[in-house]
Amino acid sequence: MKIVLIAPYRDLLETAITVKKDLNVDIELELGDLSEGVKVAREWEKKGVDIIISRGGTYQLIKESVSVPVVEIKVSAFDILRQFNGLIGCKEIIGVAGYKNVIYGCEVIGEILDLNLIKVVIEKEEEGLRQVAAAKEKGVSLIIGDTIGAYSAKRLGLKSRLITSGKEAVAAAVSESFRLAQALKAEKEKAEQIRTIVDFVHDGIIAIDKEGRVSIYNRMAEKIFKRPPAEAVGRKVETVVPNTRLYEVIETGKPQIGELQEVLGTMITTNRVPIVVGNEVVGAVATFQDVTMLQKVEQKIRRQLADRGLVAMYTFDDIIYSSEKMKDVVNQAKKYALLDSTVLIFGETGTGKELFAQSIHNASRRKNGPFVAINCAALPENLLESELFGYAEGAFTGAPKGGKAGLFELAHGGTIFLDEIGEMPPGLQSKLLRVIQERRVMRIGDDRLIPVDVRIICATNRELVEMIKQGKFRVDLFYRINVLQINIPPLRERKEDLDVLVPHFIKKYSLGCGKYINGLTSRAMDFLKTFNFPGNVRELESIIERACALCEGTLIDVGDIRFYQREESDVMPKMESHDIKPLEEIEREYIAKAIRLAGGNLSEAARKLGVNRTTLWRKLKENKK
Repeated sequence: MKIVLIAPYRDLLETAITVKKDLNVDIELELGDLSEGVKVAREWEKKGVDIIISRGGTYQLIKESVSVPVVEIKVSAFDILRQFNGLIGCKEIIGVAGYKNVIYGCEVIGEILDLNLIKVVIEKEEEGLRQVAAAKEKGVSLIIGDTIGAYSAKRLGLKSRLITSGKEAVAAAVSESFRLAQALKAEKEKAEQIRTIVDFVHDGIIAIDKEGRVSIYNRMAEKIFKRPPAEAVGRKVETVVPNTRLYEVIETGKPQIGELQEVLGTMITTNRVPIVVGNEVVGAVATFQDVTMLQKVEQKIRRQLADRGLVAMYTFDDIIYSSEKMKDVVNQAKKYALLDSTVLIFGETGTGKELFAQSIHNASRRKNGPFVAINCAALPENLLESELFGYAEGAFTGAPKGGKAGLFELAHGGTIFLDEIGEMPPGLQSKLLRVIQERRVMRIGDDRLIPVDVRIICATNRELVEMIKQGKFRVDLFYRINVLQINIPPLRERKEDLDVLVPHFIKKYSLGCGKYINGLTSRAMDFLKTFNFPGNVRELESIIERACALCEGTLIDVGDIRFYQREESDVMPKMESHDIKPLEEIEREYIAKAIRLAGGNLSEAARKLGVNRTTLWRKLKENKK
């Protein structure tokens, strides 16, 4: 830090030389009184001086002329008093002339010493001679003053005494300068850190004071608003940001988060927050992000996750349904997506549990994070544990160098989907419970806990409550994962969804077969609705895929579907040949049983069979033929 002391008179310069030697400090020393001192100060300002020291009127003029801090060599009452030596009882009129900061308090000295004093306050260098001349006309014969007062007295032929500063005052000013220098250095370092941070963040940043003048304007803001800092800092914010709403934030004291606005043809997202000191709003800060850049970053992240297979491909738009039951379940899932709590999805095999899990992830705040899925029934216990929690280097023979991150680590910032949670071995259930509680994982063979921020979605087709009773599933884990519950109804309870699912799958698979299948016959649809679909939507998809492969026309007919029905016997319990009945006979018996159970009510029987009343009436007519 550069410090220069500018002495208004030579004796003070000599004193400063002595003080510099005594304190062993590195400061520059210059001689210059009043306007000459100002010239010296300005030259040093150009050289990059950090602090200037001076005294009296020279101090006052320098302080008004430069932008760097100026420290004053204080003139004490003792410094003034020394110049009254030998004047006690003097009957002459004595003038005390100089800048206010030098002669402050001289009246008290006059009263104590019983002297006739006239105080001459000089505010400008060019007025000094005139004001001392006016004092002379009042009978003043002696002037005690600073350099301008004493100099003016000499020019007018008056006796004069110069108020000087001793070593103590100079040493105090020098010490104060070094304390100030240290504070300035720390402040500069802090300001430079903040400036670097502000300039190199990806957001545009503009800060204003309570009058609306721009005080901070970083490089990204310059890029967004296409205006250099010289044309922004110190100016009213509305000249930089058209239609700015920062004044609203200052007036209301309320933040405005995530709002879109268009600036110079660019769509940006803006956050505006008030700057509050105590209880007073003293300004506001706005951050800006180019929406196009955000989209590019998001696409880059998604590409990286996709390359690693950690992306949820499906959204709620991919769930095909028309039934009220499914509508209620989907709406419930959409609400759960906005939360961050653990979700447990119940549903039979093939109902689309992972489809719901991916849709919840993609509708949540974690949508830009990874989506990691694992089937807990697909791996043996030891392998499942290493996949979930990872392992340290040397944890077992053949463990790769550096170890391996588990799926919980890979899902950090995103979602982990634990399918078939009911099949998880009891030993792993306790470890999973600990991870859910502590949000930290420990790799196999390691002693270090790794924090993870993941949302957990579980799914099962098992009756977990019954498993708890049998001691096969931990009750404390059940309560941890069953915070938000979703029950996906089986396809047999919502057969009206066939009306939208079947055309969807026909369109999907007919093109793959190189065919142009427009749909299926009403008889085929009625026949399809007699199925119970133990494999649910997945089974339906397989049926339609096979039917598309077999279909030779533009409409799928019963024969294309019955082929599947015949082969279904491969997975059904074995029956003796004499137990096998024609399909039409089984259908007649099944319809008759449904009507009997419905007490003869055809509408109720049709509902139990999962067909409409017209279809049931037609079947009855066909069976009578």
